[in-house]
Amino acid sequence: MTGLNRRRRLAAVAVLALAAVTAGACSSSSGDSDAGGGAYLVWDPYPQFADDSDWVALLKKCGTSAGVTVERTGYDTTDLTNKALLAAQQGNSPDVLIVDNPVISTLAEAGALTTTEENKLDVSSMAPNLLGAGQSGGKTYGVPIGANTLALYYNKDLLTTAGVDPASVTDWASLTAALTKVKAKGKKGITFSAIGTEEGSFQFLPWFWGSGAQLTSLDSPQAVSALTLWKDWLKQGLAPNSVINNTQTTSWQEFATGNFAFAENGTWQLANAEKLGFSYGTIAIPASAGGPAPAPTGGEFVSIPVQKKTGRYATSQKLVTCLTNADNLLTTDTTLSYVAPVTAVQDRQATENPKLKVWVEAVRAAKGRTGDNLGTKYPKISEPLWTAVQAALSGGKSPQEALTGAQASATSK
Repeated sequence: MTGLNRRRRLAAVAVLALAAVTAGACSSSSGDSDAGGGAYLVWDPYPQFADDSDWVALLKKCGTSAGVTVERTGYDTTDLTNKALLAAQQGNSPDVLIVDNPVISTLAEAGALTTTEENKLDVSSMAPNLLGAGQSGGKTYGVPIGANTLALYYNKDLLTTAGVDPASVTDWASLTAALTKVKAKGKKGITFSAIGTEEGSFQFLPWFWGSGAQLTSLDSPQAVSALTLWKDWLKQGLAPNSVINNTQTTSWQEFATGNFAFAENGTWQLANAEKLGFSYGTIAIPASAGGPAPAPTGGEFVSIPVQKKTGRYATSQKLVTCLTNADNLLTTDTTLSYVAPVTAVQDRQATENPKLKVWVEAVRAAKGRTGDNLGTKYPKISEPLWTAVQAALSGGKSPQEALTGAQASATSK
C-alpha cells in the first residue's frame, strides 16, 4: 500500500470510527530516536489498573529488559480504537498497542498495523483458534495476550432440589429438560443477555454456531433452530422476558438473586461468583447435538503500529515478546481473569486452579468473531443478527422472518 493510499484509507476509517464517539487527537511522546533508549509508548484498554498494579509493573519490567522507559496510558476500549485510528492518520501512533481482538481487522485494513512477519514476532505457540481473530488477508497483525469466553454458571442448590445432575446437560434437549424440572419446582430456568447491541450477538453466537450455522448465512435452517430455541424458552417461561433488555451485567445480577438455575456469562464474573450466597459450578454451553458449542472469544492482541521511524520496531518487538512469553502470560492472564493463548500455560492454569478447567475447555472450542476471513465484514453481520434476535424474542417476527430480514440486510451492506 502506498503512503498516499494508506493515508486516504486511514482517513476514511477514522471518520467512520468517530461517528459514534468523538475523540481528540493524541500527541506521541515516544521521542525522536530510531532504536534503543528513550521512552516507548504503550496504549492499552485497561484503565482499571493503576500505576502500582501488577500489570503496570510488568510493563515497566519489560521496558527495563529492553533498555527503554515505558510510558503507558490506559483507555476505555471504544476510546482506544478511535484514538489509535487518529494517531495512525496523523503519524504519531504508540510503539505498542493492545486492543480488543475484533478491532485488529479494522486497524489492519486501515494500514495502521505491522504484521508479525515484518517484525519477526513468534506466534507458533499460540492456539490457532485464538490467533485467527488477529488475522486478515492471510496475515497476522499481533499476538494474543489472553482470551475470555462464555459458559454456563449453575446454582448447585437449585439443580439438586430439581433432581438435575449438571453432568447430564450435554445438548439442547437435556438443557431444556433441566430448565423444565427447575421451573416445576417454582424456580427460574436460565438468564442471558439478548440486548440489541454487540453483547446480544456475543451471547447468541454459541447457540448460533452450536447449531452448525455460519455467519455468512444468517437465515439457514440451523440458524433458525438456534433462535427458535431462545424464543421457545421465553414462551415456556424457562427464560425471563427481561433478557431482551439484559446486559451481561444485569443478567449476572439476576443469577446472583439465587432464583435462576443457569446463567450464560463469562470468565470476567469469576471473582463475583466467589461472592455468591450459594454454591455454583460451570459447564460448557452445549451444542445442539452435544459437545461444547464454539463460543466467541474476547480478549486483546498486542500489536506494533506502523511507525515513520522503522528503527524503533526492534525494541517494540522486544516489548511485545516480553509481554507475551509463557511466564509473563501466566501472571498477566491470572490478573485479567483470562485463559492463556498457549496450550502449555492453559494446562498450568487448570492445574493451579481447577475451577478454570471448564473455561480452558471452552476457550479451546471457541472462535474469533472476525474469523473465517470475515474481518471488517463482521460488524455488518452482527448488527442485523442482534436486531433479528430482538424482533423474534419480542414477538414482532417469527425466527425465520427475522433471520431472513437479517440476511438481506447483511448482504446489502
